[in-house]
Amino acid sequence: MKDNNDMLHGGHLRPEYAHSWALYFAKFIQGYRKAGVPVWGITIQNEPMATQRWESCVYQAEDERDFLKHHLGPVMVQQGLGDVNIIVWDHNRDLIIQRAQTIFDDPEAAKYVWGIGFHWYEDWSGGQQMYGNVALVNRLYPDKHILFTEGTPASFDSTGYGRWSLGEAYGRSMINDFNSGTEGWTDWNILLDERGGPNHVGNFCFAPIHADTRSGKLIYTNSYYYIGHFSKFIRPGARRILASPSRSMLLTTGFVNEDGTVAVVVMNPTPRGGQYSLVVGASSVEISSLPHSIQTVVFKPS
Repeated sequence: MKDNNDMLHGGHLRPEYAHSWALYFAKFIQGYRKAGVPVWGITIQNEPMATQRWESCVYQAEDERDFLKHHLGPVMVQQGLGDVNIIVWDHNRDLIIQRAQTIFDDPEAAKYVWGIGFHWYEDWSGGQQMYGNVALVNRLYPDKHILFTEGTPASFDSTGYGRWSLGEAYGRSMINDFNSGTEGWTDWNILLDERGGPNHVGNFCFAPIHADTRSGKLIYTNSYYYIGHFSKFIRPGARRILASPSRSMLLTTGFVNEDGTVAVVVMNPTPRGGQYSLVVGASSVEISSLPHSIQTVVFKPS
C-alpha cells in the first residue's frame, strides 16, 4: 500500500489505497470493540515526517489533511464511528504550528478532528524543547484539544536508573506543556524489561518501571515518582489555574480539581536548594525546596 513496498522505512501511501487504508482503521476499531476493548481515539500516523527503521509512513501536511478530509473522516462517520476521536500530527513540537494551520484552517478537514498530538524529540538536531509552539497552537485554535502522545528519555543504560535527568525530563516537559495548554500527557512505555524492551528493531529505551524478567524484580526509576506528582494529585476534570514562580530556579504549574482542592506542582531541577513562599491572595506559607526535587502542595481554599 506504500510506494516503497515496505512496512518499515517511511514511504508514502499510494493514492489508490487511501480509501482501503481508511476502511482498515474502521475495521480495526470495530474488531476491538467486538472483543470488548473500547477505543477512545486514534492518530492518523505515528511521526508522519520521519523515515524510521520501524513501521512508518510519511505524510506531508497536505497529505494528512487530504487523507483525513476525503477518506478517513467520511469513512469513520459512515461506519458509525463518529464518536472515535481523531488526533492529527503525533510528532514533535517543531512543526506543530504548520501542521495545525494546514489541517485546522480547512473546515472540511477540521470538522473531523478532536485535536492535535505531539512528542518531545525536537531536540534531535541539537536544540531545546520548543514549548512555545504548543502555546501558539493553543492560542490560535482554542477549540481544539492538545495531547502529549509520546516521550521517552534517552537510550537505555542499566547503570542509569538513578539519574535525576530521567525524572526531570518528565517534570520539565509536563509543567511547560500543561502551562502551554496541553490537556493530557502519555508516556512512550510505562513498563519495559531489563534491556529496555522488548523491541523488534533494537530501539531500547528507559521507562518509569523496568521489570527484571530474570529475577522478577520491579525497578522504579525516579521518573515514576515524578509522573506521580501529577497523576496522583491532579485528577481527571481538573482545570489549570495560574501558578507563577518568583524564582528562576523553580518550575511550577497549578490545577483546581473538581472537589475544590488545589494542586500546585513545584520542581527544582538545580543543585541548589532554597525557600519559596506559596502565596494565594492574602495568605502565604513558606516552603523549602530541596536540590533536584519535585513536590506537590495540595490545599483547599477556605
